Amino acid sequence: MPMASRTRRRWLLLLAIPFIALLSAPLYSRMSPVVWGFPFFYWYQFLWIPLSAAITFLVYRKSGR
Repeated sequence: MPMASRTRRRWLLLLAIPFIALLSAPLYSRMSPVVWGFPFFYWYQFLWIPLSAAITFLVYRKSGR
């Protein structure tokens, strides 16, 4: 396997982070802490929207696709 392909694969593995973070609901299915009136359950998921976009952009730029 060429070196560029291995490097690209490592960057693509970063895309699993948001998937795993949101798939494991027992980690965030609670009410506290509350931020601006939103329970943890909601703001945790909202937080992952820009984080996922940033990770996707980073992988896009670094993987050379």
